[in-house]
Amino acid sequence: MHLLLTARADDLPAVVAEREETARATGTAPPRWTWDDTNRWYPALLRAGVRVDRAHDLRLAHRILRGSALAAGSALATAPPGPWDAMEPAPAGDAPEPGRRAPQPDALFELTAPAAGRPVRTAPGAPSSGAPSSGAPSSGDRDGGPDPEAELAAQLAAVDGSADPGRLRLLLAAESAGALVAAEMHHAGLPWRADVHDAILTEALGPRPPEGRRPERLEALAERIRAALDAPPTLNPDSHPDLLKAMQYAGVGARSLRKWELEKLDHPVVEPLLEYKNLYRLLTANGWHWLDQWVRDGRFRTEYVVGGVVTGRWASSGGGALQLPRTVRRAVQADPGWVLVVADAAQLEPRVLAGMAADEAMAAAGQAGDMYAGIVASGAVETRELAKVGMLGAMYGGTTGASAQVLPRLAATFPRAIALVEDAARTGERGGVVTTRLGRSSPPPGAAWDEAQAGAFADAAGDDAAARARSYTRSWGRFTRNFVVQGTAAEWALCWLASIRRRLWALGPAHDAEPGRAPAPFADRPHLVFFLHDEVVVHAPAHLADAVAHEVREAAAEAGRLLFGDFPVTFPLTVAAVSSYADAK
Repeated sequence: MHLLLTARADDLPAVVAEREETARATGTAPPRWTWDDTNRWYPALLRAGVRVDRAHDLRLAHRILRGSALAAGSALATAPPGPWDAMEPAPAGDAPEPGRRAPQPDALFELTAPAAGRPVRTAPGAPSSGAPSSGAPSSGDRDGGPDPEAELAAQLAAVDGSADPGRLRLLLAAESAGALVAAEMHHAGLPWRADVHDAILTEALGPRPPEGRRPERLEALAERIRAALDAPPTLNPDSHPDLLKAMQYAGVGARSLRKWELEKLDHPVVEPLLEYKNLYRLLTANGWHWLDQWVRDGRFRTEYVVGGVVTGRWASSGGGALQLPRTVRRAVQADPGWVLVVADAAQLEPRVLAGMAADEAMAAAGQAGDMYAGIVASGAVETRELAKVGMLGAMYGGTTGASAQVLPRLAATFPRAIALVEDAARTGERGGVVTTRLGRSSPPPGAAWDEAQAGAFADAAGDDAAARARSYTRSWGRFTRNFVVQGTAAEWALCWLASIRRRLWALGPAHDAEPGRAPAPFADRPHLVFFLHDEVVVHAPAHLADAVAHEVREAAAEAGRLLFGDFPVTFPLTVAAVSSYADAK
């Protein structure tokens, strides 16, 4: 049953809180709130201290269903581009405009569904694959804007009529849960000690300089670079063209400023230049300007972009959250009386590959914990390093060196797993589409690929045209080879996050703990604060560290069951409870 609720944006927190509390008090399934974009509505609820248990993000679901091969024949997938295709995610933390009403038509939609963590299911009386009669309601609008009621109906119809509704339901539920997690992590923030960060910068670079000046350590290195090159005082090491030109005049012989090339050279400029590049990267990526811009009230708040990568992996918009260097991780420190529980999934992508391919021999190699060591024990290769290089080559298309040498031996030992990625590569080379475990499909290769292939078969085609076509073919094959594995690993991670989120909330408030500095509703509860592909960080009261670690491990096992049922592939974690993120590993 789908209930239509009308509420003004200002009244929304009270309405949502009442519905959520009623569900908890009566022991009934919590509502699944359906809205156009989680970032547009959930941040305001969080600022009011209101957490929702479940949601369905129409924007994210639309993007998946438009591209999924499982729903390729649906009215939603075949409709011409419309407002839902053009919709961009709202910036994290945005509030609805004053006086703006909830999504058109002035309402939120509550989709009754089974217990938390399970996929969306169509309830009796919900729109079926034959409804609505307009044929392509997702492209329609009401009063000039996207119509969420028609879009929800179109999505339910697309899932019902798909080649595998169960897989798509789980994917849409996991993607929407990920959007809730991202909004909550932005709201809570990653604990960050600005004074510690400043000390790190001062230790590495010298005191903070006046605006427009280099820190003293960088200036000293710049002088050494000029002296080694016999260059004038005006040489700016930050200008790559000027620096390369000065190096050519000095006979250094460098064709680029890449680290691996510089390390091969024997010249006095190499040592100060490499150090300069390293410190300059720290200054520009996570220096004082970054600290001023991104850290407020003891918290770093980035904008996660759910599904920001074509495979379904997350990206970040501003702050570089997915590239925090180890140099500054000492600044990530738990609040007094709290800890950071850091969990890292071991060899996630090879395990996902074993599960997708139902390769029992490869799954068995990971049972003891270290899959690469298990591959060595299987007799496929002699060393752990060869096992790692070979598996990465199989998943990413390594065709040279040690990777190419061990691939035939891996194929003989793990035939189903290697065949899966090889088949995905061949499909991509033919210009075909591949699909992840739950139903996210790769995009077609596009016009440049088509032109390259057509050019190779033209009457006047020469060797260059043929070489160009082969290059495009191999490149797209490498993409699709990895797409199925990386995309399914992203799905596992979404299920892991959703399960962690649910389990942490179920632990309840820590009444006997010192309150943390996170805002409500997380001030007295363990909560997720960071995510990086196969790693999570939970901020938790210290006395709950063991309980949190247990739930995070149980969530990993649950994610494996959701994707691969009872197939015996395991997802072990490295878990540590620390005061500082830098101490986790």
